This record gives sequence, C-alpha cells and structure tokens, in this order.
Amino acid sequence: FLANDIMRPIICQQKSAFDFRKIMDEKKILLVNLSKGKLGDVNSNLLGLIIVGKLLMAALSRVDVPEEKRSDFYLYIDEFQSFTTESIATILAEARKYRLDLIIAHQFIGQLKENIKDAVFGNVGSMMAFRVGAEDAEFLVKQFEPTFSEQDLLNIDNFNAYLKLLIHNQTSRPFNIQTSPPVEGNLEIASKAKEFSRMKYGQDKAEVEKEIKERSKTKTPTTGATLPPEEPGFK
Repeated sequence: FLANDIMRPIICQQKSAFDFRKIMDEKKILLVNLSKGKLGDVNSNLLGLIIVGKLLMAALSRVDVPEEKRSDFYLYIDEFQSFTTESIATILAEARKYRLDLIIAHQFIGQLKENIKDAVFGNVGSMMAFRVGAEDAEFLVKQFEPTFSEQDLLNIDNFNAYLKLLIHNQTSRPFNIQTSPPVEGNLEIASKAKEFSRMKYGQDKAEVEKEIKERSKTKTPTTGATLPPEEPGFK
C-alpha cells in the first residue's frame, strides 16, 4: 500500500483532515471515489473497508445522543460486496438504532458469500430490483410474488424496477417504478466544489510526503554508545 502514490498520503497521515462524526451529525456530504482503475482492486477494497468502518464507528458513538435526537445519515455503498466483512449482520442490526441508513447495491447475488447474503436479506427493509438474470430472478421472486413473477423480473424495461418498501415497520405491497435516465451534470460546478473542498480540508501533497518521510527516518546510535559484548562463536 505504501508504494501507491495515492494511498500513501491518505493512510500514512497522523491525523484525519475531517471528522466522520461531525459529517454525520451536521448532515454533510462525503463523496469517495474508489475507482479500481486508479487505485487497483486491493487498494480500493482496503480504503473502502477503512472508510465504511470509520462511518460505522461514528454511528455507534452516537450512544451519547438521545435516540429521538439522532438525525438520519444515509450511507450509499455501490459494489457493496467489495467493502463488507463477516460482521455485516451485526452492523445491519445495530446501525438502525443509531439512525445510520444503509443503501447497498451490487450487480448479482452470486457476488455475496452465503452468510453475508443471509445477513443482508434477513435485515433489509426496502428492496428494489432492476432487470436481473435467471438465477437471481429465481431467488428474488419470493420477495415480489404474487404481484410480480419470475418472468417480470427477467424482462422489465430499462430504467424500470420493482420495489418493496418498509413503511412504519410494515412491508408494502410490491409495485413498479420508472426511474429517470442519467442526466448530464454541470462540470464547472463540480470542479469548483472539488476545489473548494481541497482548500478547506486538503493539505499540499508535497508537505504530506515530507512529513511521512521525516517520521520514517531511523535514528542512528549516538557517538560513544556502548555496544554489547560479542557472544562466543559469533564475529
């Protein structure tokens, strides 16, 4: 990890530039780009696990706030299977109490280990399915029948999905929705937002690298230090 020019300045700093608990309590927006093309699979997964873990710990620290005063914080995780651990069942069960709302997405069920799949489907409240393959349709139809069939799941149009909501602890009847196609964003606004974020929370990379280098220097023994006597048989 230390050989990666992107990862090293992130994980080797002594202090984080921002507070995850503050982000959560003040309803701030945190966007994290974990592109595997830029970071590589291992680095992307590691950084994702660290950030998800930090957010979950921040949520659990809300124990010092009365439950009725905890504000909702929405955590969206794409390619969820890359950033989860065996403790996901506990996380899904506990996060709800601390008003951490998880929205997790992945492409097909086979990406999940059996125990993680059981944990997800055992704790999920609302479920949405776009067009899926035959194996997933066979599994998911149990969640949407008798309103929708296996063939419905296999043949739904682009930008359409079937949805089942948890409303006031009651599961709604499944229904279909039509989502909006992707829209073109304003690149100028995005660029200004990122630049403002860098100015407020960022630190010059050269300064960070210098600090890391200074900390990694090994100290040499001072002049006049007494060395231990040689042991017999060694020179």
